[in-house]
Amino acid sequence: MRAHFLGVRGSTPAPGESFVRYGGYTSCIAVAHDDDAAPSLILDSGTGIRRVSALLGDAAFAGTILLTHLHWDHIHGLPFFSAADREDSRVALLLPEQPDGAEAAEVLARGMSPPHFPIGPEGLRGEWSFSNLSPGTIEAEGFKIEAREVPHKGGRTYGYRVSDGTSVLTYMPDHCPSLLGPGPDGWGEYYSEALQLAKEADALVHDAQVTAEELAAAVFFGHSVAEYAVELGRRAKAGLVVLFHHKPDRPDDALDELPGRFGPEPQVIVAAESLVLEL
Repeated sequence: MRAHFLGVRGSTPAPGESFVRYGGYTSCIAVAHDDDAAPSLILDSGTGIRRVSALLGDAAFAGTILLTHLHWDHIHGLPFFSAADREDSRVALLLPEQPDGAEAAEVLARGMSPPHFPIGPEGLRGEWSFSNLSPGTIEAEGFKIEAREVPHKGGRTYGYRVSDGTSVLTYMPDHCPSLLGPGPDGWGEYYSEALQLAKEADALVHDAQVTAEELAAAVFFGHSVAEYAVELGRRAKAGLVVLFHHKPDRPDDALDELPGRFGPEPQVIVAAESLVLEL
């Protein structure tokens, strides 16, 4: 499995000279099979999804997009994904089923339609399908994907566990475990769903928008601290923890310092737009 990190910021894009090395696009990871150069599974459609087109060359996208939730920073890139908005594309878009039972295309259109945007989801060119996803396990593009609900403010949110039968990538970009209580460290509960998603994953990509000393503000917006992400990885026996969904005003130099806060196990790295993980 090959994972291309194409957007690693949270909340809003962060352009400018202080954000060049780690990047300013918002959440998007494109996943390919080892023997297939073209990614066929995309996790979230933040502004980073625009960069998937370069991976495909002149080809149209044919595959599945999984949304963790519907916040702006996870969907704003969708109508600008040029390799998917063309007559020969094939796209299955899945998003968490909503408590009110609304259809997937209707929910997406609440933020992508006039007066907020010139067209709705039905205006995208190509063969598109929009579906609700229940918690559980599905098969898509040759991957086994497990979806579980995780606490996050402002809308139903999933974490995903993606396996190709050999490797496991766990993706929890927006996660606020402190909504379930302070837990043993004061950073949030290590509850069963999160532990199961991360269990013995080769890589755990996790919300690390803030640090422990910034937790009070993080709770208001529904995010996790880097310390929780690392400890969750340790408890779940993940091989690698990838700190993700960076605070939009945290510059490159501050992100350089993050791994130094932690010990040697598990291995910890900071996600950057140039990162490609071979699992």
